[in-house]
Amino acid sequence: MRSTAAPSYPPRFNIVIVTTDDSVRPVAETHLAADYDLRLLSEWEALISLVKKQAPEAVLLDIDIIGRDADEGVSALAELRSLVPNLLLMALTRSHSKSLRYKAMDATVDEYFVAPINFEEVRIVIGRALERRSAEIDYQARLNTRAESESFAELIGASDSMRRVYAVVTRVASSSSTVMIRGESGTGKELVAKAIVSQGSRAAKPFVSINCAALPENLIESELFGHEKGAFTDAKTTQPGYIELAHTGTLFLDEIATLTLALQAKLLRVLESHTVTRIGGHTPRKIDFRLITATNEDLEEMVRAGKFREDLYYRINVVPIPLPPLRDRQGDIPLLMDHFLRVYCAQNSVPLKRLEPEVLQILEEDRWPGNVRELENLVQRLVLMVDGPVIRVQHLPQRILYNSATTQESLLIPESGVNFDEEIARIEVAYIEAALRRSAGSKMNAARLLQIDKQKMHYLCRKYGITSEKN
Repeated sequence: MRSTAAPSYPPRFNIVIVTTDDSVRPVAETHLAADYDLRLLSEWEALISLVKKQAPEAVLLDIDIIGRDADEGVSALAELRSLVPNLLLMALTRSHSKSLRYKAMDATVDEYFVAPINFEEVRIVIGRALERRSAEIDYQARLNTRAESESFAELIGASDSMRRVYAVVTRVASSSSTVMIRGESGTGKELVAKAIVSQGSRAAKPFVSINCAALPENLIESELFGHEKGAFTDAKTTQPGYIELAHTGTLFLDEIATLTLALQAKLLRVLESHTVTRIGGHTPRKIDFRLITATNEDLEEMVRAGKFREDLYYRINVVPIPLPPLRDRQGDIPLLMDHFLRVYCAQNSVPLKRLEPEVLQILEEDRWPGNVRELENLVQRLVLMVDGPVIRVQHLPQRILYNSATTQESLLIPESGVNFDEEIARIEVAYIEAALRRSAGSKMNAARLLQIDKQKMHYLCRKYGITSEKN
């Protein structure tokens, strides 16, 4: 017997129109009711109540009915956007004010209509916008799933270069071998160290992290090795050092290349004997710890130059882990951006922001000299400084925009296209006038600056009507 399963239909989107204009209802129902679950309201309070119970996919708000002036209508748009970040938000007004349109755009409306409106046009716009928004939401959901499955401990990334890092971390985590993490500044070397610890048998033991470059030179020995009371003028009490505090756990020495040769010798003795003697003390203390170091320096070159001890180099360079710069992590920027946006939006109690597709394209083109740290700092700044839920191209720093091929192409050739002959003429005029100013009006000297002959200079001046008192 054949089963007769009910056919499945795509879900219908919910659209709410809020207006007191009685002429809107019949036209809206004619054009929209067949394709969408349409609801018409006449009060702002009714909309807010509905949104808080179950948010619709789209709202067309008549901002003229909100409050006593246009600014209150714009504020209502911003409130709706904050309540439902993924809402398809449309504004309706009878005002032709350009400033009101700009204010509405700042409140991040997706569409802006001036009455009277053609609801057939509205139907087409809504259809395209909802399809695009659904695709964005679906992409975000897949990105979230991918981020969960393609991260490791606190490390985010699914590129081949990061997978190689994960594989090495997994291999060394359960051992007690000394590890050296190498990579440019800002690549996340401490996160790799924490990942090694979290996957190993010392996960519940102390993790002591020290940035050697940040310790004052006159205190670093005392901080690392500890001191006894009275060992020096300011030694008011006995103080264990960082190495001692790492007993049974892990000691992470970041920027190890900044240690002086004297401290390198003392550290080498500790690694060889696994004992430490405090400054001013005489009794060595047995210390059980695993050492992980990190550097962004060329240690091999430092060894050749006599700035880093060769014996210490071989002691700490047992298992090297090269950490790739962000520019070599193909496909990881969308995952990192999504992660940082979630972290800092939650931390600052603001609705989750999303990126214009072109923004992500520009970010992926950048060289990121500051690596992941630079990207993270950028996200923190954007979360705090961008009003509304959408981060757009104009919000990006000038350095990134200047270096972006996408931005340069947009500047050179806008969507409307250019008149090539007019653009070339404009450039020629600009160069000729600049050369004439530089040469105090002398066409001969201006021609020399532009590396053209005098006859061509005279021709171009006649062509563009450029006059000069001197020949």
